[in-house]
Amino acid sequence: MSLLKTFGLSAGLLLAAHAGQAQRVAVLKLPELQQRLARPTDTTYVVNFWATWCGPCVQEMPGFEKVRAATTKQKVKFLLVSLDYASQLDKKVRPFIQKRGLQSEVVLLDETDPNTWLTKIDARWSGSIPFTLIVNNKTRRRATFEQPLTAPELTAALQKFLVP
Repeated sequence: MSLLKTFGLSAGLLLAAHAGQAQRVAVLKLPELQQRLARPTDTTYVVNFWATWCGPCVQEMPGFEKVRAATTKQKVKFLLVSLDYASQLDKKVRPFIQKRGLQSEVVLLDETDPNTWLTKIDARWSGSIPFTLIVNNKTRRRATFEQPLTAPELTAALQKFLVP
Protein backbone atom coordinates (compact mmCIF):
# COMPACT_ATOMS: atom_id res chain seq x y z
CA MET A 1 0.00 0.00 0.00
CA SER A 2 1.37 3.40 -0.91
CA LEU A 3 2.25 5.97 1.69
CA LEU A 4 -0.50 8.27 0.39
CA LYS A 5 -3.12 5.52 0.66
CA THR A 6 -1.87 4.63 4.15
CA PHE A 7 -2.06 8.27 5.22
CA GLY A 8 -5.54 8.63 3.74
CA LEU A 9 -6.73 5.49 5.50
CA SER A 10 -5.21 6.61 8.80
CA ALA A 11 -6.75 10.07 8.50
CA GLY A 12 -10.13 8.53 7.69
CA LEU A 13 -9.92 6.23 10.71
CA LEU A 14 -8.97 9.14 12.95
CA LEU A 15 -11.90 11.21 11.66
CA ALA A 16 -14.28 8.29 12.18
CA ALA A 17 -12.95 7.74 15.69
CA HIS A 18 -13.34 11.44 16.49
CA ALA A 19 -16.88 11.48 15.11
CA GLY A 20 -17.66 8.43 17.24
CA GLN A 21 -16.60 10.42 20.30
CA ALA A 22 -19.12 13.16 19.57
CA GLN A 23 -21.66 12.90 22.31
CA ARG A 24 -25.19 12.03 21.39
CA VAL A 25 -27.84 14.40 22.64
CA ALA A 26 -31.33 12.97 22.92
CA VAL A 27 -34.17 15.40 22.34
CA LEU A 28 -36.90 14.68 24.89
CA LYS A 29 -40.40 15.87 25.61
CA LEU A 30 -41.43 16.37 29.24
CA PRO A 31 -43.16 12.96 29.66
CA GLU A 32 -39.95 11.19 28.58
CA LEU A 33 -37.88 13.22 31.06
CA GLN A 34 -40.41 12.60 33.85
CA GLN A 35 -40.29 8.87 33.14
CA ARG A 36 -36.49 8.89 33.43
CA LEU A 37 -36.60 10.83 36.68
CA ALA A 38 -39.22 8.50 38.18
CA ARG A 39 -37.26 5.26 37.72
CA PRO A 40 -37.39 3.12 40.88
CA THR A 41 -33.66 2.81 41.37
CA ASP A 42 -31.15 3.31 44.15
CA THR A 43 -29.04 5.52 41.89
CA THR A 44 -28.83 9.17 42.86
CA TYR A 45 -29.42 11.49 39.93
CA VAL A 46 -27.96 14.98 39.66
CA VAL A 47 -30.12 16.75 37.09
CA ASN A 48 -28.99 20.19 36.01
CA PHE A 49 -31.23 22.43 33.88
CA TRP A 50 -29.11 24.86 31.90
CA ALA A 51 -28.72 26.66 28.57
CA THR A 52 -25.79 27.69 26.39
CA TRP A 53 -26.86 31.35 26.69
CA CYS A 54 -26.95 31.30 30.52
CA GLY A 55 -23.71 32.73 31.93
CA PRO A 56 -24.05 31.24 35.44
CA CYS A 57 -24.91 27.85 33.89
CA VAL A 58 -21.77 27.91 31.77
CA GLN A 59 -19.65 28.98 34.76
CA GLU A 60 -20.81 26.10 36.98
CA MET A 61 -20.41 23.39 34.31
CA PRO A 62 -16.70 22.61 35.00
CA GLY A 63 -17.55 22.02 38.67
CA PHE A 64 -20.30 19.57 37.71
CA GLU A 65 -17.88 17.69 35.47
CA LYS A 66 -15.30 17.59 38.28
CA VAL A 67 -17.83 16.13 40.74
CA ARG A 68 -19.08 13.68 38.11
CA ALA A 69 -15.53 12.43 37.56
CA ALA A 70 -15.02 12.05 41.32
CA THR A 71 -18.18 9.95 41.73
CA THR A 72 -17.80 7.48 38.87
CA LYS A 73 -17.44 4.53 41.28
CA GLN A 74 -20.61 5.43 43.16
CA LYS A 75 -24.26 5.03 42.18
CA VAL A 76 -24.52 8.58 40.89
CA LYS A 77 -25.54 9.72 37.41
CA PHE A 78 -25.38 13.22 36.03
CA LEU A 79 -27.95 14.43 33.53
CA LEU A 80 -27.53 17.86 31.98
CA VAL A 81 -30.85 19.07 30.58
CA SER A 82 -30.39 21.79 27.99
CA LEU A 83 -33.23 24.28 27.73
CA ASP A 84 -32.00 25.65 24.42
CA TYR A 85 -34.46 25.52 21.53
CA ALA A 86 -34.34 22.23 19.62
CA SER A 87 -33.48 24.23 16.50
CA GLN A 88 -30.19 25.17 18.22
CA LEU A 89 -29.08 21.58 18.83
CA ASP A 90 -26.57 21.42 15.98
CA LYS A 91 -25.67 25.12 15.94
CA LYS A 92 -25.06 25.71 19.66
CA VAL A 93 -25.63 22.74 21.97
CA ARG A 94 -23.44 20.09 20.31
CA PRO A 95 -20.56 22.55 19.67
CA PHE A 96 -20.83 23.69 23.32
CA ILE A 97 -20.57 20.09 24.56
CA GLN A 98 -17.66 19.30 22.26
CA LYS A 99 -15.72 22.50 23.00
CA ARG A 100 -15.96 21.89 26.74
CA GLY A 101 -15.41 18.14 26.55
CA LEU A 102 -18.50 17.34 28.63
CA GLN A 103 -18.69 13.70 29.69
CA SER A 104 -22.01 13.90 31.54
CA GLU A 105 -25.10 12.72 29.67
CA VAL A 106 -26.77 15.65 27.94
CA VAL A 107 -30.37 15.80 26.75
CA LEU A 108 -32.31 18.67 25.24
CA LEU A 109 -35.79 19.30 26.62
CA ASP A 110 -37.99 20.18 23.66
CA GLU A 111 -40.68 22.19 25.44
CA THR A 112 -41.32 25.79 24.45
CA ASP A 113 -43.61 27.04 27.24
CA PRO A 114 -41.98 26.74 30.68
CA ASN A 115 -45.26 27.76 32.36
CA THR A 116 -46.73 24.41 31.35
CA TRP A 117 -43.97 22.19 32.77
CA LEU A 118 -41.85 23.92 35.43
CA THR A 119 -44.03 22.89 38.37
CA LYS A 120 -44.10 19.31 37.08
CA ILE A 121 -40.35 19.18 37.74
CA ASP A 122 -40.60 20.99 41.10
CA ALA A 123 -43.52 22.93 42.55
CA ARG A 124 -41.24 25.66 43.93
CA TRP A 125 -39.14 26.23 40.81
CA SER A 126 -39.63 29.83 39.64
CA GLY A 127 -38.01 29.16 36.27
CA SER A 128 -34.56 30.61 36.99
CA ILE A 129 -31.58 28.67 35.72
CA PRO A 130 -29.31 27.06 36.53
CA PHE A 131 -31.62 24.75 38.45
CA THR A 132 -30.31 21.52 39.94
CA LEU A 133 -32.35 18.61 41.20
CA ILE A 134 -30.71 15.82 43.19
CA VAL A 135 -33.01 12.84 43.56
CA ASN A 136 -32.90 9.26 44.79
CA ASN A 137 -36.22 7.49 44.28
CA LYS A 138 -35.41 4.47 46.45
CA THR A 139 -34.78 6.62 49.51
CA ARG A 140 -37.40 9.18 48.39
CA ARG A 141 -34.97 12.01 48.92
CA ARG A 142 -34.70 15.09 46.77
CA ALA A 143 -33.06 18.48 46.98
CA THR A 144 -33.30 21.44 44.65
CA PHE A 145 -31.04 24.41 44.06
CA GLU A 146 -32.16 27.44 42.08
CA GLN A 147 -28.74 29.03 41.85
CA PRO A 148 -25.29 28.18 40.54
CA LEU A 149 -23.39 25.59 42.57
CA THR A 150 -19.65 25.36 43.02
CA ALA A 151 -17.98 21.94 43.02
CA PRO A 152 -17.63 22.00 46.85
CA GLU A 153 -21.30 23.00 47.27
CA LEU A 154 -22.45 20.27 44.90
CA THR A 155 -20.20 17.71 46.61
CA ALA A 156 -21.61 18.64 50.04
CA ALA A 157 -25.20 18.38 48.79
CA LEU A 158 -24.51 15.06 47.09
CA GLN A 159 -22.78 13.59 50.16
CA LYS A 160 -26.08 13.80 52.05
CA PHE A 161 -27.51 11.33 49.52
CA LEU A 162 -24.55 8.95 49.61
CA VAL A 163 -24.28 8.48 53.39
CA PRO A 164 -25.99 5.20 54.33
